[in-house]
Amino acid sequence: MEEADQESLKEVEKQFQDVEKEISRLEFNKLLSGETDINNAIVAIHAGAGGTEAQDWAEMLLRMYLRWAEMRGYKTEVIDFLPGDEAGIKSVTFTVEGKYAYGYLHSETGIHRLVRISPFDAGGRRHTSFASVFVYPEVEDDILIEINESDVRVDTFRASGAGGQHVNKTSSAVRLTHLPTGIVVQCQNEKSQHRNKDMAFKVLKSRLYELEMEKKEEKKRELHEGQSDIAWGSQIRSYTLAPYRLVKDHRTQIEIGNVDGVLDGNIDPFIEAFLWARK
Repeated sequence: MEEADQESLKEVEKQFQDVEKEISRLEFNKLLSGETDINNAIVAIHAGAGGTEAQDWAEMLLRMYLRWAEMRGYKTEVIDFLPGDEAGIKSVTFTVEGKYAYGYLHSETGIHRLVRISPFDAGGRRHTSFASVFVYPEVEDDILIEINESDVRVDTFRASGAGGQHVNKTSSAVRLTHLPTGIVVQCQNEKSQHRNKDMAFKVLKSRLYELEMEKKEEKKRELHEGQSDIAWGSQIRSYTLAPYRLVKDHRTQIEIGNVDGVLDGNIDPFIEAFLWARK
């Protein structure tokens, strides 16, 4: 009888824990209630000044986000890739497909700072590198963003893979320049120029949508002076590998000592802290 009671108690405890988890999940989902939070995401990473150092850092960030997406079961696709001169990447754009991909990742927009002993410096000196991350929602077809064809310059060029391999014999890569805003997007992932053009217009549409949202947010900030301003392009996080090991988010003050884990995609504590702070 006592053994049966213990089994029943364990079952009740498990059910209670399950209910707690479900309540926590529902509460957290309320934080992802923005108009486009549920959408797929488009992520662009650009190396800052500093040559090979910054380009290597940009590639480290790319790996971090791809690992994060993989752990969540999201699908990713690189649609534009500009390799570094010696190592790393100068810039990369990729899509993250999955429910609430944008809702989670938009908090990563900003400048990411790396401090480490440079593997490219024979003198073993400490270097600081910067890379920018921009995240846009993939805009659904039912969201109206008008693009006049006369406002867009379309250029084609030969695509190349990482490191310059697989250069196409035809000009299949597409670059779009939106003349009114100066926004430039390009896509070279597909062998078909038509498919690259379609994807480039999709990215352009998303960036124009985000630009409109940004204007609205700016008006809100003007009306609510004194509120915390997490500006686009501001330094949001530092990753220190030397002389000590620590990742610190400057907006939420969250600190994690397991730098390797963070760089391997374990960035949820930073994302969740930001979403809770924004509530």
